[in-house]
Amino acid sequence: MSKAAGDPERAVNGLLSVAQLLEEPRLARLYTFILREGELTIDDITDALEMPRTTAYSDTGTLVDLGVLTRDEEQKTHTYSAVPITLTANLDGDEYTVTPTLIEAFGRSPHDQDLDLLIEKHGLGKLAAALTYAIPYAEGKMSERVAARELDFQHAFAIAVLQALREVVLDMQTVDPYFDDIRSARDQPSETEG
Repeated sequence: MSKAAGDPERAVNGLLSVAQLLEEPRLARLYTFILREGELTIDDITDALEMPRTTAYSDTGTLVDLGVLTRDEEQKTHTYSAVPITLTANLDGDEYTVTPTLIEAFGRSPHDQDLDLLIEKHGLGKLAAALTYAIPYAEGKMSERVAARELDFQHAFAIAVLQALREVVLDMQTVDPYFDDIRSARDQPSETEG
């Protein structure tokens, strides 16, 4: 009797969970908030995110069903904690890893005009590409000028996007356990940089 390598059911369910987080910014924002903050109650969530209680219950329930949150029911007041997730896609040898950092950037988009406009005009893929330049920019390993030029946007818009993503990088680099798996432009420097 042969056994399949890995767990295909878990892998596909993980893929679908990441896909749903990258379709609904509110769920993405809630997921990464809990990941950053640790164990939280519904009251903690509603106070911090100024979210209606019914929405908080509904969204945490959805995230528990997706397998990206756990609910501790041992005490009267349930607490929620996040399960760090990652998804690596390989297309014709070109690999990209989705981590909570990209999910955080997407979750911030409704509250950040520049990220929202980036996704509206260029899509989620371009947000992921911009994140690859925001990492070395935030780490001081790539100048704003070079990163903005490489993004191939209008200069002022590129700088605004880099600054918004810089905040995401700084907030997530210590809490995203897969942060180092994110492709970074520092790993593939521009030939004209110097």
